[in-house]
Amino acid sequence: MSHYEGSDIDEVIDEYEMGDMDDEGVEEFHVRRADDSESDEEEYERTIGRITDTTAVQARNGKDIQGIPWEGLNITRSQYRQTRLEQYKNYENIPNSGEASKKGCKPIEKGGNYYEFSRNSRSVKSTILHFQLRNLVWATSKHDVYLMSHYSVIHWSSLTCGKREIMNVSGHVAPCEKHPGSLLEGFSQTQVSTLAVKDKLLVAGGFQGNSSANGAVHFMASNNDGGVRDYDMEKFQLSKHFRFNWPVNHTALSPNGKLLVVVGDSAEAMLLDSHTGKHIQNLQGHVDYSFASAWHPDGRTFATGNQDKTCQLWDIRNLSSSIAAFRGNLGAIRSIRFTSDGQFMAMAEPADFVHIFDVGSGYNKRQELDFFGEISGMSFSPDTESLFVGIWDRTYGSLLQYRRDTAILTSTCYSEKRASEVLLFLEMAACFRLRYGACWTRVEDAEMWEAGKELNHLNKGASWLNCTKNAVQFSLHEFDGKSPTNSELFFLINWILHYRYH
Repeated sequence: MSHYEGSDIDEVIDEYEMGDMDDEGVEEFHVRRADDSESDEEEYERTIGRITDTTAVQARNGKDIQGIPWEGLNITRSQYRQTRLEQYKNYENIPNSGEASKKGCKPIEKGGNYYEFSRNSRSVKSTILHFQLRNLVWATSKHDVYLMSHYSVIHWSSLTCGKREIMNVSGHVAPCEKHPGSLLEGFSQTQVSTLAVKDKLLVAGGFQGNSSANGAVHFMASNNDGGVRDYDMEKFQLSKHFRFNWPVNHTALSPNGKLLVVVGDSAEAMLLDSHTGKHIQNLQGHVDYSFASAWHPDGRTFATGNQDKTCQLWDIRNLSSSIAAFRGNLGAIRSIRFTSDGQFMAMAEPADFVHIFDVGSGYNKRQELDFFGEISGMSFSPDTESLFVGIWDRTYGSLLQYRRDTAILTSTCYSEKRASEVLLFLEMAACFRLRYGACWTRVEDAEMWEAGKELNHLNKGASWLNCTKNAVQFSLHEFDGKSPTNSELFFLINWILHYRYH
């Protein structure tokens, strides 16, 4: 990882900042700089007051998912995309590594639709500290995600569309318990460069160290000092310490806990015995420094991401060379994630693109998520149903949420365009049944009416549901001996919340 602090980092950020445009209105497309002051916070709050969230329905009706008003700009989206592809400067430690890596990359068919756009939340402000480290978004459920916003760790709920501060490290932070080896005096204004949340354990890595949660009671931290440290969180003590000849940028522990992938400021990655630190194999194939790694749940394959614009796939049964290499559009592969069922792999570039590969097709098909802005991180939910992507941008910074396309609902009672919304409502807690106990309720909304007609057809004329033109009436109490089931009720409440209040 490159050492940049204060004004030094400005020069680097200038290299990968969204390019200045001559067209009126396009100049606002600027990535937030690491030295943006709190006055920019005020600017952001003023901006967010006039730029609203985007829902799936609005996107299907033609609204830009980020709320960018292309119709008012002197450039079209496709023109600006082409400009970005031509002008974006990928940061390289090894000159021309992006060009050198072109040979041997696997051409992948584009056009898959595995995750559908669900919502863009503008009130969630995800920030980046170090331009090379992009693991600052972590989902713990399909509705819950944690991210960094300046000095704060924020929890965001997609159910309530609410956020709360979990931790603030802007001031002095000191341990509340005394343990051998603890830094009792604490520290101040910690610059968090990476984040991991798993099994009720949250680990935030400071500017000089990057951490990853690898289990309920252990986590591993990689560092610019060339060390990889394993910490026992039950004892709050260092358990293992492995040393390398170059700064370590990322590590990934295999699903069975026996193998460790280590990548850093070297063109070679390494595979180790995680218990002893014994070297197993040098991994040769990249031509620049690596900043990402991840294991497939089967424990046989893993991937590494590099500044040479490639993600390379490896098989532990033959490590003489990678089994495939996938290339990005703009720049380095800074983050890699597999779904917990192993069906998909996502790789994120520094900006604008996340690629989702269909593992079952042999990585021969992919979906491309296309937007504008620096990527602070991405994360699949543990149940694979949601994908969150943090966007770091002065004007359009936000949290993008995508939902896994579900063929079950699509093939039964609901149209494909509504599958993701229906899923969200079916998941709502039963407390709604108790909370909303009024008699007949009328909602005048064309979309709600359409939803009611679908549900009415499904239930062959449910007595608790009355559909009229452009409106639907329903009762949450038993009516004529029949009341809605929880799932039916959740569906209705979901539509009301979505179309009536968003």
